[in-house]
Order: sequence, then C-alpha cells, then structure tokens
Amino acid sequence: NMELRDEILRESSKANTMAVVAWAGDNPERIAQLVDLFLHGEYRVVQRAAWILSYVSDKYPELIQPHLAVMVDRMGHPGIPVAVKRNVVRILRDMPVPETLQGPVMHFCFQFLEDPKETVAVKAFSMAILGRLAKIYPDIRNEIVMLIEDHLREGATPGIRSRGIKTLKELGALKKTGK
Repeated sequence: NMELRDEILRESSKANTMAVVAWAGDNPERIAQLVDLFLHGEYRVVQRAAWILSYVSDKYPELIQPHLAVMVDRMGHPGIPVAVKRNVVRILRDMPVPETLQGPVMHFCFQFLEDPKETVAVKAFSMAILGRLAKIYPDIRNEIVMLIEDHLREGATPGIRSRGIKTLKELGALKKTGK
C-alpha cells in the first residue's frame, strides 16, 4: 500500500492517473487499497486517489458499490477534504444509491445544500442526487424544490443555476417566469 501511495504522488498528470487506473483494473483488492487512500490519506493523496477512483467507477461501477457505505459514512466526519465530499457525491450522482444508503445520502445532500459555505460542485451533485431520490421518496420533493428555488433567487453561480433548473424540470416544478 505504501508503494501505491508513492505511485499516486509521483506526478499529477493524466498519464500517471491512467497508469494507476490500469494497475487497479477490475481487481477488488487493489480498488480497496485505492478507496482506503482516498478516504484516509493526506490532502494530496486524497485528491489524486479521487481522480483515479472516478475513472475506475466509470468503468466498473459494480466494484465501487461495496465501498459506498464507508464512503458515505466518511462524508459525516468533520474536517474532511472537500475532494472527498465532491468525489463521493460525483460517484453517487452516476449510479443508483443502494436502498440501505438512501437515508444517509439524503441527509448529507440536504446538509450540503443548506450550507452557505459548501462548494458549487458539491451542491450541484447533491441537487442531482436528491432529484433522483425524490422519484423514490415523493415527500422530499417539496423541500428540494424550495431549497433549489432559494439558491436560484440568491443569484446562483452558472453551475448551480443550470443544475438547479435541470433538477426542477425533472421534478416537474419549473415555474414559468414572465420572461
């Protein structure tokens, strides 16, 4: 595992990232080592491991599934690098949230949306996830719609605007404006 950490830190390049992605392949033990560094490494290790894992999860989402519970749990720890949150919600945006994790994921996504200090990427991914979960849990729909409308009213960044409008459309909640 020490070698993997060194390899990850060797250089921040697409080539190095893809080399580690190739090394991990579809090997569950190697993916587990990557997840461990992603969740518990120091900041630079976390950021690079996140980049690698996002490629792995695009290729082999089923091999990331077993790690989702510990990833979601990690989002609740104070002071974790924003790269952890951003990449966990990015991964969750692109795959079905397992039923056992839907409650905690909803909790975190609402928390991120309500936090004025949260980053744009984390908020945008959270909106997308909540929009999808609202199809399973219709009772959260109004709360999401209200939060998104608040964001849009408060002069949102372009990223939040486009994601917010897209999510409102998906929820059939886009109000016609007088424009």
